[in-house]
Amino acid sequence: MIIDYNGNIAIITQENATIIELVKKLQTLYPKFENNNIIVHLTTLKTLAAKDIVEFLVISNMHRDNKHSFVIVRDNLDLDELPDQLVVVPTLQEAYDMIEMEDMERDLGF
Repeated sequence: MIIDYNGNIAIITQENATIIELVKKLQTLYPKFENNNIIVHLTTLKTLAAKDIVEFLVISNMHRDNKHSFVIVRDNLDLDELPDQLVVVPTLQEAYDMIEMEDMERDLGF
């Protein structure tokens, strides 16, 4: 797991561990980036299904309840198979755009 920061955004890139290992590691290290928006970049993982992405649901909901964005970057997924609570986009640029849009919504009180 690689963690980079871009302003108030923590970008977490996973290269070779399983999704379950990544979620456990995120939960352990969560205090380190709980006040940042989070992008989980998963495009380097070869085999990944929608059921794997659902593993992020608990930590995503918790983070979003604390008024921060949690965006997963993964292409080649059927978004209809994912819960509406998860924000999944195909590119890193779209993740940044989504965070910017959610920041504006929070500023407006939505």
